[in-house]
Amino acid sequence: MLEHGGRRRAAARRYAIPEADWLDLSTGISPHGYPVPAIAPEDWLRLPEDDDGLLDAAAAYYGTARLVALAGSQPAIQGLPFLLPRGRVGVLAPTYAEHPHHWQRAGHEVIRFAAAALPAVADTVDTLVICQPNNPDAGCIAPAVLIDVAERLQARGGHLVVDEAFIDATPDDSVITLAGDRLPHLIVLRSLGKFFGLAGARVGFVAARPDLLAALREVAGPWPLCGPARTLARRALADTAWQAVMRRTLVEASARLARLLAPLDPEGTRRVHPLFVWLPTPVAESVAAALARQGILVRHFVAPDCRGLRFGLPGAERDWQRLEAAIRALAGPAACKDSGGTA
Repeated sequence: MLEHGGRRRAAARRYAIPEADWLDLSTGISPHGYPVPAIAPEDWLRLPEDDDGLLDAAAAYYGTARLVALAGSQPAIQGLPFLLPRGRVGVLAPTYAEHPHHWQRAGHEVIRFAAAALPAVADTVDTLVICQPNNPDAGCIAPAVLIDVAERLQARGGHLVVDEAFIDATPDDSVITLAGDRLPHLIVLRSLGKFFGLAGARVGFVAARPDLLAALREVAGPWPLCGPARTLARRALADTAWQAVMRRTLVEASARLARLLAPLDPEGTRRVHPLFVWLPTPVAESVAAALARQGILVRHFVAPDCRGLRFGLPGAERDWQRLEAAIRALAGPAACKDSGGTA
């Protein structure tokens, strides 16, 4: 099992700080989750039904009806490598580790490439996998470039898989409306976990051509989503007023977070996404450990092509003040000395 953010219990044990006392900024999930309505008792008593309006709400939100609903995007990440022809797969690096892991498990040859190499790599692989925007470094590829790459792959039977888990805050960067329609070999993954703050509901969608949607649905089984999750997702997808307010809220919050992190970024290399800030630094481990000793959990990455910290957004004002005090404490002369710890 790969490591992910949000492991507060493990951090609590390691640093001997009660779990309730942690400020968890490690996941990139919005701290301003969609307000969960009261769930009708019958939603718990009856089996879920596909014709409950969820796919209609998703079609209106995503701009396409070529969709299948799954328990988050993870089933697609694990299933697609077994549904597409085995071959050479290019995975944008750095990226969400689940992607290369499962393509390799399915027997594909996986190569990693930097964003600048995308046009050249597209002509040498059978499948391309890209996070848009990228996780963890917030890089974003122009939709026109993705469309060009998808067309070139499609012309020789290749596929482009785009994971748009973090794109709801910047929907103009999405290519989902083209998936399975104008571009039959384009596959787009979406999730309600990040922007809507509903990671615990485990709701996601895949946009693709009909045969792939049917295959994913078959693998998922008869009830991939529980009834209460379907009800909640349907309401969240249809609530355009809440979505508009939240996009503005997140942009303002991420700008505040970027300013707060300035003392740790003297060269100004951080990247800002509405849901997180990426801070490249060679001392990611030591900074993460220093914050953890204060009960603040951030995600650190130490691979050669991905050395840095990802900070999610604080929610309450007291959390902002707590993070600011911790950053101030780190920004002294010893802030970047290796403490020898990891988080």
